Amino acid sequence: MKSQRPDKAPVSVSQEIAAAPERIWALVTDLPRMNEWSPENNGGEWSEGATGPALGARFKGKNSNKNRKWSTTVEVIAFDAPTKFAFALRVGKAHWCDWVYEIEPTATGSRVTHSWIDRRGKFTDWLGGIISKVDNRAEHNGKNMAITLAALAATAVSEAH
Repeated sequence: MKSQRPDKAPVSVSQEIAAAPERIWALVTDLPRMNEWSPENNGGEWSEGATGPALGARFKGKNSNKNRKWSTTVEVIAFDAPTKFAFALRVGKAHWCDWVYEIEPTATGSRVTHSWIDRRGKFTDWLGGIISKVDNRAEHNGKNMAITLAALAATAVSEAH
């Protein structure tokens, strides 16, 4: 696995959600539904023979920001029910970043931590900005991850009743 550049710290956002870890797990591992919560992801589908989340499964996602649209391929790199789910964004053979969900039980439900680990080199960092029209990807993702967790929380609570 490609290491993280020393000048880039992971971006993490946490939220308490009044739902059991198993409920949160079912939602975050349902990547085709991610468009319901994420401001940038527009859904997608399991690919290369995968029919659902599993270690090594691949997913082709559709994304947009303003008038820009692009697709990505991710591979599930951690699948530890119901505590950790992570996938790596691949562009060709390059490993650009990891998206991680960590779920821990609390007295009132769960604490969900959503992290983004940037693994891009300087050229792919620049190229990503051109494709997405986002200058500061870490700041942009932090804001979007907070929105995603808030929407995920609303769904987890409403669908549990």
